[in-house]
Amino acid sequence: MKIYRTSLKRKLYTTGLSLTLISLAGCAAAEPAEPQTVDLLIENGTLFDGSNTAGSTADVAISGDRIVFVGQASEQQFVATRSIDAEGLVVVPGFIDPHTHYYEDLASDEAGTRQIAPALLQGVTTVFVGNDGGGRPDIAASIEEAETAGIGPNMASFVGFGAVRQQVLGYSDRAPDADELDTMKTLVADGMCEGAFGLSSGLFYAPQSYAETEEVIALAREASDRGGVYDTHIRDESSYTIGLLGGVEEVLEVARTAELPAHIAHIKALGVDVHGQSKDVISLIENAHDEGLVVTADQYPWTASGTSVSSSLLPRWAQVGGEEAMLARLTDADDAPKIREAMRENMRRRGGPDSLLLSSNTREEWIGKTIADLSAEWEMDPVDAAVRILKAGGSRLASFNQSDEDVERFMQQPWVVTSSDASNGHPRKYASFANKYATYVQEKETISMPEFVHRSSGLTAETFGVQERGYIKPGYYADIAIFDPDTFAPRATYVAPEQPSVGVSYVFVNGTLVVDSGQLTSSLAGRGLKHTPAPGTCGDTPA
Repeated sequence: MKIYRTSLKRKLYTTGLSLTLISLAGCAAAEPAEPQTVDLLIENGTLFDGSNTAGSTADVAISGDRIVFVGQASEQQFVATRSIDAEGLVVVPGFIDPHTHYYEDLASDEAGTRQIAPALLQGVTTVFVGNDGGGRPDIAASIEEAETAGIGPNMASFVGFGAVRQQVLGYSDRAPDADELDTMKTLVADGMCEGAFGLSSGLFYAPQSYAETEEVIALAREASDRGGVYDTHIRDESSYTIGLLGGVEEVLEVARTAELPAHIAHIKALGVDVHGQSKDVISLIENAHDEGLVVTADQYPWTASGTSVSSSLLPRWAQVGGEEAMLARLTDADDAPKIREAMRENMRRRGGPDSLLLSSNTREEWIGKTIADLSAEWEMDPVDAAVRILKAGGSRLASFNQSDEDVERFMQQPWVVTSSDASNGHPRKYASFANKYATYVQEKETISMPEFVHRSSGLTAETFGVQERGYIKPGYYADIAIFDPDTFAPRATYVAPEQPSVGVSYVFVNGTLVVDSGQLTSSLAGRGLKHTPAPGTCGDTPA
């Protein structure tokens, strides 16, 4: 097991940071520097600055919301309002989570919910919302409302393809006509001009799954024109429709035709039919890189995905028209047998009924049981058990559908960043960054500490164009996390997913202390982050 503690901290590395840590004023002054008053001085920590270089002992000074010094404070004259001795601790840029489902939490009436404690207690200081094509198209209004109410981490937004399509077409499975497509394009353009970082889609989910590739490309061009990215839960991560490789090829077609960077959300090989295809996916993406396309991905470090009974088992045609129409089809003499046949096949590809664990948004007595457990308890076929759950209102699931080999192979790619896909009923909301560190850095040594930090901060900022965050540099915003390398670890499990992670000692968001000595403060210091659209693409619309 790797231990990044005092022994590592004391070692002087010459591969990057130790030769470049300087103050804004420079280091060539011949006369002693004048005393400088700062709000906070972090001393003696092992610093990984987000740039995928080795750590070194360094001090960090903060004034207001900015980092003003990185280097050896003993060579300067600082007068600090507060000092933190970080000896034995690791100092890193605040982590950036590019794929979450915190949208409703950030819009809550409850300050404690808007604080997003699960993220802050893992050192996450910026979260993206509007993923999987969700959220709402009016980006400016959502940012203003969040900032006015107060939020814990910074919030960055995508404009969601699903939200746009549903606003114009509802739950219809038809293509838009020319006027409807123009309306959808305008909604995307307006969202980009109001600060969205790109267009997000969730083509696996109804009603987005009803859209043809050409419709997606038309809207992606609006994001492309304004300097955004295309972020997508691909149409098929398994063998449902076009297959995993077909899903990736569709992403590349969008990137190629709409001429914009593409980002694959929570990259995975889902289900027994595609285990091992991570090699083929990686080859496709590396060939795209050779072609000149910009293609990246994020990943949560778990072998189980988080989904629902309906999303994982129902065929998409059964969901046309929404839940009421779906429930009617489950009792229709013609449709019900076809639905059950499709559900049986979907259950097989996900590993069978014992791989589907009920986790939340369901009856209390069902939580922690698999569909196989309930099937035996109710003395009925597993598909009939799943139908019973649907008729009772459905359930969230932990779906154990990935292989360790695929998870680690994707994780090792230099274009894959860390994410959580934070949603209820799965430990990924409370523990993805902690689990990646504890399991894949410390225990398995799948990736190194510098790689973990870089792919959780600096690389993520670069991938999406988040300015002046993701690195610990003078002049950058003071989004910083400090954790104990011996104790930073997850506590959440699949059966008890809402357990906060441990080991993070301090977290700063925009220079404000939001975690102090391992405890949350009451500060809501997050801000709404806006992407600046390409010049001349938004008229008088404020960026």
